[in-house]
Amino acid sequence: MTKITLSLLLMLAAAPVAMAQQPAPAPADQKTIVLKPGHMQVQANPAANRPDRAPVYPGGEQALGLFFLQNINYPEAARAKQLGGIVLVTATVNADGSVTNPVVAKSLSPECDAEALRVVPLLTGWQPAMRRGRPLAVLIQLPVPFGGAGEMRVEQSRRQPLNKQKN
Repeated sequence: MTKITLSLLLMLAAAPVAMAQQPAPAPADQKTIVLKPGHMQVQANPAANRPDRAPVYPGGEQALGLFFLQNINYPEAARAKQLGGIVLVTATVNADGSVTNPVVAKSLSPECDAEALRVVPLLTGWQPAMRRGRPLAVLIQLPVPFGGAGEMRVEQSRRQPLNKQKN
């Protein structure tokens, strides 16, 4: 199989969760807060459920991509239709590092959606989000690739020599 770009696999867009089954929809005039590792700041008066540090999968993005590569069974129905793409799954990373409540946020096909919902809860051992030194449950979004969606082909450009004009 060709090389996989793993930087596209993990978009830890963690939105705070108040331990609810389904997150409440954001008001139309309010943007969703996107938290990314390395781009987080401790705030003077933050909301009670906003983490200081986002959850991290052990081994980072590369390990997450490898996990998906090893554990996803590409459904035969999707293979026959030559479907490829990403199923976006939202799930809760709990304070103990487990993943619960997976929900398909962006569907690809019923077969791929079911496979993504089967695989996401198998992601164990997360370093949970932290808030003032305490672990905190947060909602994350995981892009689950199917049919080469995580592959990246880099074409080498052929450099043409500059045409030198003779004077």
